[in-house]
Amino acid sequence: MAAIKKLLHTRMRVDDLERTVKFYTDILGLEVEARRESPRGSKLVFLRTPNSDELLEITYFPDSGPVKVQSDLMHLAFEVEDLAAFGKYLESKGIKFSDGPTASQSTGSVFAFIDAPEGYEIELIQRPRS
Repeated sequence: MAAIKKLLHTRMRVDDLERTVKFYTDILGLEVEARRESPRGSKLVFLRTPNSDELLEITYFPDSGPVKVQSDLMHLAFEVEDLAAFGKYLESKGIKFSDGPTASQSTGSVFAFIDAPEGYEIELIQRPRS
């Protein structure tokens, strides 16, 4: 049986490509890996997260109509070293947690959420220190 080799990227369609790319690069520190245009005319930006092989593909294709992100449908999760310090950094950028911080009794992690452009949720997780 053939097996999946690895996850390459996750695609998210947006209405404002540059605003979204700016959020992920300026606020979360992701790096632009590549910019492309698909054969059907979609504008694509691939973003790399530090210490991760998987890419985030941000796609702009207005012919599909406006983006309508359903509440609580999906989210991206990123690990942070210190959630309280990252929260202060976010506040300096005008961004507040939309939920949390919350301590997980089962894992010892602390997590919180912020809202990205277009309404996508971002989960920020501080894993327990060993």
